[in-house]
Amino acid sequence: MSAAEQQALELARGALGSNRVWLVGGAIRDRLSDLERTPGVVDLDLIIDGDSEKAARDLRAAAPRGAAVFTLSDQFGAWRVCGADGDWQIDCTPLQGAELEDDLRARDLTINAIAEPLNGGELIDPTGGLADLQEGILRMAGERAFANDALRCVRLARFAVQLGFEIDAATLAAAQAQAGGLANVAGERIFAELNLILESPQAVRGLRLLEEIGVIAVVTPELLELQGLEQNVYHHLDAYEHTLEVLQFVIDLEDNPAALFGEANRAAVAAVLAEPLADGLSRGVGLRWGALLHDISKPQTRAQFDDGRIGFPGHAVEGAAQARVILERLKASERLKAHVAKLTLEHLRLGFLVHERPLTPEAFYRYLTASEPVEVDVTLLSLSDRLATRGRKAEQAISAHQQLALEVLTEALRWREQGPPEPLLRGDQLASELGIEHGPLLGELLAAIAEAQYCGTVNDQASAIELARSIIASGS
Repeated sequence: MSAAEQQALELARGALGSNRVWLVGGAIRDRLSDLERTPGVVDLDLIIDGDSEKAARDLRAAAPRGAAVFTLSDQFGAWRVCGADGDWQIDCTPLQGAELEDDLRARDLTINAIAEPLNGGELIDPTGGLADLQEGILRMAGERAFANDALRCVRLARFAVQLGFEIDAATLAAAQAQAGGLANVAGERIFAELNLILESPQAVRGLRLLEEIGVIAVVTPELLELQGLEQNVYHHLDAYEHTLEVLQFVIDLEDNPAALFGEANRAAVAAVLAEPLADGLSRGVGLRWGALLHDISKPQTRAQFDDGRIGFPGHAVEGAAQARVILERLKASERLKAHVAKLTLEHLRLGFLVHERPLTPEAFYRYLTASEPVEVDVTLLSLSDRLATRGRKAEQAISAHQQLALEVLTEALRWREQGPPEPLLRGDQLASELGIEHGPLLGELLAAIAEAQYCGTVNDQASAIELARSIIASGS
């Protein structure tokens, strides 16, 4: 148990120790199984035999200044107390049922249905959770576990990948029978669980479990449309298996960026992927969403040409729009939707440059400006996409793509750190010098100057103005 968790427990014992209160859930599960809890917010769950609101307010009163208290669930009467710095939270839920054992049997899994008196004492384990912890088994705490809350169907897969446990056969069957109920579960609740799965190193296993349980058919049925979708001769897998393999390459790359991009780029890549993005997620998890949805519109865009070739014209553009629709359904933030849509839209751009090597400064500039602000992320996605495409001439194509990706990534990291060069002159200055009005032409001239400045062909205001004059003259 961490020092922070011990402090939170001592706070709860000091404020509530005289009452009938039990600690339950993840804190006990992880302690008994010697699992390391993910660093972050300390999260304790308490069962209160009595007034949960009063218990929560007593906790807030005993906590260091700045703690907050608020209702968490009107249905179950749950309240939450949070530390001023957001580094701990304690949930107070009233006893559900006449006795503690009734409450525990109504929980999702046996390993989460072990209670301990807050002041210490014998563990209460009416469902056999201790034995299941020792055996690494996920078993439902009661026959109505998934009927009571269909979200537990997603949580089942999440616990399987987080803990590395196997799912009991009867539990799997019960979850499969209730997965349809997810249609009535709030999108943000489902989204939170999906993110925990995608954050895991075993995310691909988690997705396969979600498919087996029947969750994907309800939550993201678009993914299942990729199954069996034949691709061109350069692919060795159908679109669904390809997608999962791309995701695995993204995970592997995040785990060890030096394997593909060398030690010189390891720290910089890791730093970008660790940056906070949105919805409490890092850019690394945003990239995993991009891997999952980058080919989502291939079923609608598949075309077979007269010469027998298979293609997917426009799938990046349509995929960007469809990724937004899916994430909107899951109540993701606008920032995450925009990020994943941009990854989907631009994931082919690097591949188009393979045959243009060696790249000119102009080509670098156009790639960086077109793919901004995901210029680093989409380069990683593009390489992962290429590594998962091992059909005809794969070895040669992968080698060329990897060399190009390294060149572009190095420049993208520099661009991200330093940004584009400071403009040589403002728009109003250029308009005054040229005697033109503000409008599209001025924007085009400023863009041309910025590109030339990046490429080193203009380096002062005089040469920038001269370039603008030459562009106007050539177009007249």
